[in-house]
Amino acid sequence: MKKTILIIEDNEQNMYMLSYLLTQSNYTIIKAYNGVDGLRLAHENNPEIILIDIQLPDMDGYEICNKLRHNGLPKNTTIIAVTSYAMGGDKEKAIEAGADGYLEKPINPETFVGDMENIIHGK
Repeated sequence: MKKTILIIEDNEQNMYMLSYLLTQSNYTIIKAYNGVDGLRLAHENNPEIILIDIQLPDMDGYEICNKLRHNGLPKNTTIIAVTSYAMGGDKEKAIEAGADGYLEKPINPETFVGDMENIIHGK
């Protein structure tokens, strides 16, 4: 059975690459370009996996993680923070906000799906 992934990402190039890689790996993709839409789509679709960019125009990924974890999202949903602005403490901050894992941009197209699946299986 195909798993559904919600991608919350405001950069169109990043969205395209993530969508392409995940579609090629037999995932169903739902796209949100901001946090408000991401929260709505998460609750409407209950995806198994959510990839969240930390830097979004309307709210940061930490706030989205926190809202998702405390507003009725199924407990087995995997949330992975994805950011290009990795600084010391960002990974810990993402985990504290409710993310299950953390991936840094630029993503490596050859290893991204495997890295993501390692986080999912390591939950």
